[in-house]
Amino acid sequence: MNTHLNLGTEHERKLAETLKSLSLEFVSHNIKTPKPMRRRLALPAGLSALAAAIIGVILYQPIVVRHMETTVAALPNPAGTTADTFSVSREADVDQGGRKAERPATRKPVPTASEITGSGVVVAPRMTTVFSKYEGRITHIAVEAGDRVEAGQILVTLEDAGARFALYQAEAARAAAQLVLASRTIDLSQARASLDRTEILALKDATSHQTLEETRTAAIRASNAVAQAKQDLARTGLTIRIAEEAIAELTVHAPFAGTVTRLGAQVGDTVLARADSVRESQSLLTITDTTVLVIDADVAETNIASLKPGLHGEAVLDGFPGQPFAFTVLRLAPVASTEKGTITLRLSLTNPPAGIRPNMAARIRIPLISQGDTTR
Repeated sequence: MNTHLNLGTEHERKLAETLKSLSLEFVSHNIKTPKPMRRRLALPAGLSALAAAIIGVILYQPIVVRHMETTVAALPNPAGTTADTFSVSREADVDQGGRKAERPATRKPVPTASEITGSGVVVAPRMTTVFSKYEGRITHIAVEAGDRVEAGQILVTLEDAGARFALYQAEAARAAAQLVLASRTIDLSQARASLDRTEILALKDATSHQTLEETRTAAIRASNAVAQAKQDLARTGLTIRIAEEAIAELTVHAPFAGTVTRLGAQVGDTVLARADSVRESQSLLTITDTTVLVIDADVAETNIASLKPGLHGEAVLDGFPGQPFAFTVLRLAPVASTEKGTITLRLSLTNPPAGIRPNMAARIRIPLISQGDTTR
């Protein structure tokens, strides 16, 4: 290194002398005008010296560059960058012939994000809104919001006078059909008895063939009347079953075990049939199975390449900030949100806080292995 410095000093001194010889210095007015021959000799000499100086600078450039790199490397670096910064942007080497050989700059891989974060809410996958199947007036409510109910438990009782009148009417029609069937059965018995007597007389030639045919036709008609009466009786039975089903549906039962999370019914209200109810406010109540809860969380869609079912992470509820718990990614939503630029994840929870409830806000974190670590 000292050799380079000495060479550089000697060369600089010679270069300065050469340039000084070419500079225009102030001379006194008494200097005489050179003769034409001297002018012709001075011009080629000056051009030769200038060419020699330029060639020296070109040959000396690699040494100057190396000297600058060494000086920069020795200086302190307050910005926190390494000495390789200069060599990456300007890497060069000199071969044995003194020519400059550029080496391609190498870039280190940029590590990816170490974790994915997002926010979401607690969701109960099993939840139902209970409506009344038929129109009626509420006469009794057996539960309150927050109550735990079992499958089949009575929730609300309604009353509908029209449904009960329909049941009474169907029962009366069945009684009438039974009487008609009994009468038609008697007619059939008489017609068959008359046919038997006529057939015996016809064997003895005691009656005409026409009379025999008329008796047979009457018996067939009586048999058809009995079959029609039986069908009418069966139809009234179906009407009774429909009326009874409408009466039974006036008593609303729990479809599954869960917790009453919303109660919109009041005693004395008249509710519409399910077919006529289109809004949740027209429902009786809501039952939620709070024993199985998940989190639906939104994360930036730019993380889609790093996401897959089975990843593990950590969630924290805003209501329980000091009680983080683990989760597992169950599945990714099939579509992304164009409004928010996010993708929704469904997460299964492991040992969440005891007081967790649906619709609670949550923050999630999914640790990832950085790209830089995987390349090592």
